[in-house]
Amino acid sequence: MKHPLILAALAAATALAGPLYAADQGVSDAEIRMGMVNAQSGAASGLGTGMRIGADAVFKDVNAKGGINGRKINLLVDDDGYDPNKSIDATLKMIEEQKVFSLFGYVGTPTANAVLPIVKESKTPLVALFTGAMSLRQPVVPQVINIRASYADEAEMLVDRFVKDKGAKRFAVFYQDDGFGQAVLSGTEAALKKRGMEVVAKGTFQRGTTAVKTGLAAVMAGNPDVVVIVGPYTPLAEFIKSAREAGLKAGLATVSFVGTDDLVKLVGNTGDGVVISQVVPFPGDASVPVVKDCAALLDKYEPGEKLGFVNLEGCVSAKAMAMALEKAGSPPTRDGLIAAFEAMKNVDIGGMSLSLGADNHQASSAVFLTQIQGGKITPIQTIGH
Repeated sequence: MKHPLILAALAAATALAGPLYAADQGVSDAEIRMGMVNAQSGAASGLGTGMRIGADAVFKDVNAKGGINGRKINLLVDDDGYDPNKSIDATLKMIEEQKVFSLFGYVGTPTANAVLPIVKESKTPLVALFTGAMSLRQPVVPQVINIRASYADEAEMLVDRFVKDKGAKRFAVFYQDDGFGQAVLSGTEAALKKRGMEVVAKGTFQRGTTAVKTGLAAVMAGNPDVVVIVGPYTPLAEFIKSAREAGLKAGLATVSFVGTDDLVKLVGNTGDGVVISQVVPFPGDASVPVVKDCAALLDKYEPGEKLGFVNLEGCVSAKAMAMALEKAGSPPTRDGLIAAFEAMKNVDIGGMSLSLGADNHQASSAVFLTQIQGGKITPIQTIGH
């Protein structure tokens, strides 16, 4: 017979340990804690709030239906204002104080790159980043799962559009001078190199500013047919207006990170002709099942919130996360979550196909083209697509 003191010690140890299974942090019998750190305020806040709103609608619906194997998803949100230093601080708090199971829905290349060492060291999954930077894709970081297409995919589609459809030969790039801008610049250079071309002029601006005049002058000096403009909606709206005033005749194109709906609100008819690549289907196309479903979820859980490109991406990303969590074990483990994502092969998420593997942590390469026309965003078709 065991000594009463030993039994008491074992009972105390069991009570401290909590449930009898060895769960990863952030998982209890009742919940799965996830942390979202992104721009909830500032000049890029439309991106952070859009991701949050779209994801929240999905997670609320999952919870209303009983959660993930009986556990509710608890999405904790903090604001980094699109500032890498704030992102580091908030991420550390999410992992060390809030004890989250996984990180989700970060926005931006500079902020994501800043927290990457923390993610690697703590082995905390970081899922569904709103960025297409290759630094988060190759080489594969085991903890990082990307849902959206890369900036290289977007740049390839934009260059293809202007070369095939418009006969463009001279491309300039105006970009935010940081990891994000350089990622799209690299993607554009690679797409041009495939066609025996190169960037004819470059102009830059600093993150967090709208000082675009010097960069505009630099790209105009190259006499381009097309300017690929790279940044969030506030500085790019300033660039578009300034370019029109300066008489720039070149076509303008940008990638999905711009925050299309916010950009259109700022530029109106002044933005007519600007081409924007997207990584989710057109939000107005209810014939696409995931679009119809996400619109219905917003109506139900976020009344008054119109479906747009950013909250649609948040919705798509959250759907992928919920699917992986379902197959990550009960209780889910971090290793099980990554394995569940890597096991996804041609998974239909309602009109979008997701495929990953141990050597590929990017679920989708789909790119869709749109254009501002009459002060509104419209889908466009390209020759050969």
